[in-house]
Amino acid sequence: MKKKIIYTLFLFVSIASIYSCTKLNEEILDESSVVGLTDKQLAEGTIAPAYSVLPGLFQHTQYFALQEISTDEAILPYRGGTDWGDNGIFISLHKHETTSGDPNVRNVWNNIVLGISRSVTAISSLVTNNDPNAKIFLAEARGIRAYYSLLTLDLFGVVFVKDDPSGISTVIRGEDAIEYIKSELLAIEPVLDNSTGPGRITKAAVWGLLARLHLNAAVYRDIYAATFTHQTDDMDKVVEYCDKIIGSGQYVLAPEYFSIFDDNNHTNKELIFAVDQRADLNGHNRMAYFSLSGDQFPLPAYTAANGTDGPGITSDFYQTWVTANAPLDPAAADPRFHKQNLSVYSNPGDSCVDAANFHINRGILRGLQY
Repeated sequence: MKKKIIYTLFLFVSIASIYSCTKLNEEILDESSVVGLTDKQLAEGTIAPAYSVLPGLFQHTQYFALQEISTDEAILPYRGGTDWGDNGIFISLHKHETTSGDPNVRNVWNNIVLGISRSVTAISSLVTNNDPNAKIFLAEARGIRAYYSLLTLDLFGVVFVKDDPSGISTVIRGEDAIEYIKSELLAIEPVLDNSTGPGRITKAAVWGLLARLHLNAAVYRDIYAATFTHQTDDMDKVVEYCDKIIGSGQYVLAPEYFSIFDDNNHTNKELIFAVDQRADLNGHNRMAYFSLSGDQFPLPAYTAANGTDGPGITSDFYQTWVTANAPLDPAAADPRFHKQNLSVYSNPGDSCVDAANFHINRGILRGLQY
């Protein structure tokens, strides 16, 4: 028996040795292999990753949560059981007691700096690309980097400056950060196209970002100041760039307010630079159903996409709508407050709706929800 075990072990070691000595002719198939790709393929393949960060960044628990749950407009309370407990991070966010280990802050930070990193990689590659579209793609890469930089400035008060992927970033703040973002946007404006759609950086997107930069410049110059003075020059620039957008003739206010937030928003003429939310482009539109009941399913085509039982409007913010529109009901006075699409609310007997005609109620939802 002992000899049999030794023989078996020897046979196993011999087989292992034979296979370990086999020469492997490995064929690299991953994204690092660019052999045989055209300049066009290389150009498109380097600009796409810079944009692809946006859907993740605009998930309901990332940038949107930091911007909304931290304000007087919304709160995401603990719903009981295990629903939205999350170790109290959303309640802490609303109470401004967020710590450095908060996963929402971490994820937003990581996504933004990932977008910057991918933008820098695209810029360094597109500079030497000979495809006819490379010049526009290069301008877009600088533009999306400027956008991500505007987010780091707005959220964290810092901007990273780097052109070489292997280099170390220079960190700037205040006036230097404003001037850097402004110079990048102004440099690419003449090169950009205005017909590439709301999902890409265009001339109008640059004008919108410049207007936003000047509008908030007083805060960006010193985020810890006791008071903020908006300079006349900044306000004049806000008007100038907004006038350029209006004067272009390409954008109009949507006739129906809530259409701005539809999953097919890519054709909406009110949107200038937006995340394309179509499902076949990896879109998700999670902000639109973040606060819906878990028993509500807004899209018949996507039966797993139900509400999250998540955030709700605060009573103080709700009261601002009531006060502003008194004595009228805000639902009747302001089209942004509510839009009733489900007839069951006006006709309780009408409980079945054809899928093609089904649309969830929009806006601020009050009372019993079906």
